Amino acid sequence: MRTKRPAAAICLVVALLLPVLAAAQPQPVPRLRVYLGACDCFDDFMRDRIGWVDFVRQPQDADVQVIGTTVETGAGGIERTLRFVGAGRFADVDFTLRAATPPGETDDGRRRAALDVLHVGLLSIAARDGLPDGVALQIDGADRDAEADAPASDPWNLWVFEVGGNGSFEAEQRSREMSWEIEVEADRVTHDWLLNFRADVEYEFESFDIDDEDDGGRTVEVTTRERAARLFLARSLGSHWSAGFDSTIQASTFENLGLQAVVMPAVEYNVFPYADYAMRQLRIEYAVGLLYARYNEVTIFDRVRETRPRHALSATLEQRQPWGTIESRLEWSQYLDEPGLSRLEFDGEVSLRLVRGLSLDIGGSASRIRDQISLPRRGATPEEVLLRVRELQSGYDVRLFAGLSYSFGSIYNNIVNPRFGRN
Repeated sequence: MRTKRPAAAICLVVALLLPVLAAAQPQPVPRLRVYLGACDCFDDFMRDRIGWVDFVRQPQDADVQVIGTTVETGAGGIERTLRFVGAGRFADVDFTLRAATPPGETDDGRRRAALDVLHVGLLSIAARDGLPDGVALQIDGADRDAEADAPASDPWNLWVFEVGGNGSFEAEQRSREMSWEIEVEADRVTHDWLLNFRADVEYEFESFDIDDEDDGGRTVEVTTRERAARLFLARSLGSHWSAGFDSTIQASTFENLGLQAVVMPAVEYNVFPYADYAMRQLRIEYAVGLLYARYNEVTIFDRVRETRPRHALSATLEQRQPWGTIESRLEWSQYLDEPGLSRLEFDGEVSLRLVRGLSLDIGGSASRIRDQISLPRRGATPEEVLLRVRELQSGYDVRLFAGLSYSFGSIYNNIVNPRFGRN
């Protein structure tokens, strides 16, 4: 019996030490769970190239949600903003990173720039728990010298110009269609000033062979021409205010305009700082000015030309948050010399995550129209109505859409399989 006592004592010591030894072993770092919600950042490419995190299908399962927006830079490039919003043990995480690419960059270049920024953002979050196994960092960069700190010279002084055009031709046995367009654009954008000039010319011709019992058949031909030029200038007045000047010249067979010129100075107030544009904006704008018009045909008001004072008030709301996206605009405009001539317009889109897996998309536009001063007195022919080559008199315009979707099953969304384009 005595010989068994040392063995029993050793077993007791080992049993007592096992939990301590297990606790002393390094614990594996849990993989970060990521949800790419309204990211607009080449989702399939990201899931294929970032293998050290778990991508999930619902925001409720995520440690961090990535919300993206895309805007055009003053030079004509693309700036993609990624906002990282944490949950659970990362609830205090909320920061933004940006990836800017130059004009003319390919989609591959844009997605690789976004990939680098996404890597940086996710690594900065994951590093709080320690980097996951298999993740190694390598930073390439030349030594900085004095010339590297000097600002790059710009012989164009931030001016960006673009000239483009396109054309198309389509034909069937009894119909033909031809169209072309030419456009010119010039921009200069700084933190204090924004200047944009754009001009374009459009032409479209359509021809249809129609059976007619009376004369054996006939050909209907319609032509539409649009020409327009716009100059817009805006000046920053701080983090919430801006002043602007908008001027437009156009001619349109669709709207019965031989020539129309509009000059509208404006002021804008943003309830939120402009720096928060990637997350939220609530802009209120008021503009007042003059309109001059010369018409191709006598209008329903028996005029061939006129000058009218006009003003407009609008409010624009944009929200991109973890719970969804809201984009809406309400605008009211009126001719000051005849207050009954007015228009009220609303358009918006809402995308909401109601509960786990259940999403709602709803949107549309509605207008109350009382300002169609350019309509021709003679009305529109049946061909013009059917082919939509003339503006038609209407007291309203309504468009609506709605969609509801429910997703359930595995929470993971890591695998990309491109076969037959079915992924």
